[in-house]
Amino acid sequence: MSRKKSFFQGALLALFLGGSAFAAQFITIGTGGVTGTYYPTGGAICRMMNRDRQATGLRCSVESTGGSVYNIKHIQSGDLDFGIAQSDTVYRAYHGQGKFKKHPAKELRSVMAIYPELLALVVRKDAGIKTLPDIKGKRINIDVPGSGTRMTAEIVMHAFGVKNGDLAKVGEYKSTEGPMLLKENKIDGYFGVFGHPTANIKDAANSVDIDLIPIDGKPIDELVAKYPYYTKGVISGTYYRGVRHDTPSIGVKALLVTDEKTPQKIVYALTKTVLKDFDTFKKLHPAYRNITRKSLLEGLSIPQHPGAVKAFKEAGILK
Repeated sequence: MSRKKSFFQGALLALFLGGSAFAAQFITIGTGGVTGTYYPTGGAICRMMNRDRQATGLRCSVESTGGSVYNIKHIQSGDLDFGIAQSDTVYRAYHGQGKFKKHPAKELRSVMAIYPELLALVVRKDAGIKTLPDIKGKRINIDVPGSGTRMTAEIVMHAFGVKNGDLAKVGEYKSTEGPMLLKENKIDGYFGVFGHPTANIKDAANSVDIDLIPIDGKPIDELVAKYPYYTKGVISGTYYRGVRHDTPSIGVKALLVTDEKTPQKIVYALTKTVLKDFDTFKKLHPAYRNITRKSLLEGLSIPQHPGAVKAFKEAGILK
């Protein structure tokens, strides 16, 4: 929903209810697929915002989207007010790299770094894949062109000396379709960047015997050393049925971002809402289990919006 549309729809609703045309303002958060972690994260923020709508005058809605790249581009176009995106994609967008070379997002601003995301390579146990280089000659879904998962997967594959042409089949479906494609034996595995645990991999594990492939070693050490937005992490062996080992991988942060033109009072209200009831927020999804109010500032790969800065300073987290 564009900002212009959201404003007029909010004004019309207010008039219909007999109030001022400026009684409510609508904001929209772009997320990702409904089985991923972005969608419930946007939903969690919106529920908290809508709970406080009498005080803030803001009503929040969540939109399921194609993910990181989609959200950033639609913030640029004014169709979204906020969006959730991988920190590496945010960095490339701001600096005009990759998919954003022709249209850098210099007006993009971070709000907070919500939780860590780790790249997962989910495979059928009968596919004979034990290490990442084993995907050569296999049917692997690498997500849709332009997605954050696709960008990360291709960088990691390249680090291990694997090109798209080395695969027997290059799947270009959303990672949300990975579990069904795996179940129907149309692919041997798929990549996805998720906050763990995720319903996506749980769905796959409940449909077919799966395994998660370790993504570690010297190639990952070199990527972490080269790019400031990458970090190492471990996917717990307790998260998914049939996977009894911890799985090392490479990760990014899920950032909430907006445009520099978004009014400071709106960004301030959203940030303050999350910070003041942070304990409640943490309980809204298992991916938030280990985050802290301080960690919301860790991994920001671009400048922060002044409205967010004000809220963090008032909370005593930022000096």
